[in-house]
Amino acid sequence: MSEFTAACIQLCSSKDILANLEVSSALIRQAASQGAQFIQTPEMTNVLVRSRDELMERIRPEDQDPTLARFRSLAMELDVWIHAGSLAIPRGDGKVANRAFLIAPDGRIAARYDKIHMFDVDLPNGESWRESATYQPGETSTVFDLPWIRMGMAVCYDVRFPAIFRTQARQGAGLLTMPAAFTRQTGEAHWHVLQRARAIENGAYVVSAAQGGKHEDGRETYGHSLIVDPWGTVIAEQQEAVPGFVTAKINPEQVLKARQRIPAIANERDFDISLAQDTAGAEAQA
Repeated sequence: MSEFTAACIQLCSSKDILANLEVSSALIRQAASQGAQFIQTPEMTNVLVRSRDELMERIRPEDQDPTLARFRSLAMELDVWIHAGSLAIPRGDGKVANRAFLIAPDGRIAARYDKIHMFDVDLPNGESWRESATYQPGETSTVFDLPWIRMGMAVCYDVRFPAIFRTQARQGAGLLTMPAAFTRQTGEAHWHVLQRARAIENGAYVVSAAQGGKHEDGRETYGHSLIVDPWGTVIAEQQEAVPGFVTAKINPEQVLKARQRIPAIANERDFDISLAQDTAGAEAQA
């Protein structure tokens, strides 16, 4: 198993799909010029619009989406794998898919994944999000064999649900992907620890391209695109919440070594759970 170079593209996507596309395309070209063979963009690469009505007016079906079309052309031109972290794609039923795409160097769409967990939360600073009002959650986890390693696909809020990644690791995934648009508040609190935890507990690389900065629709995202190795060490990080990219070498042998040192997956056992009863207390009351 040979090593390869992965890149995380960090964006600050606006409401303007074509403007976002120009920024992301330029960064993909730069990353490829520096040797990246697997290039990931963040969640909502094509557009960030909080208004549901405005989002529906702007986005297009898969076969008409300009970002997907450009990325397929770029993959062929640059001879790279492009992981579009996610695009907003209308489903045709009034809902939107938060859909990740893996594009092969021949331009074909090799894999898709629809974000499973919806970010429906009320944060302490007054932010309130109801993704389920606009987006239809996916129901299937996705793994795919890259030329170097098996990868698992997830998106943003999925990172808080470890079962997805454990299931992917059990299926042999040594590269876990979590492109995101974390809010600044939740990112400051949990971003690094969640990424490192998923890497450590599964003995896998984690690649997480992120949105970062103040967006046109009013939200603020945390940035800090990360690549984490199977021992939980951050090996690449975009420090500033601005567009850019980072790269790191991915060595599949390190996955094997981490899983040999701490064989958590091999040692895992199924178990039942019971509600313990305080029988002594019950007898005393009687």
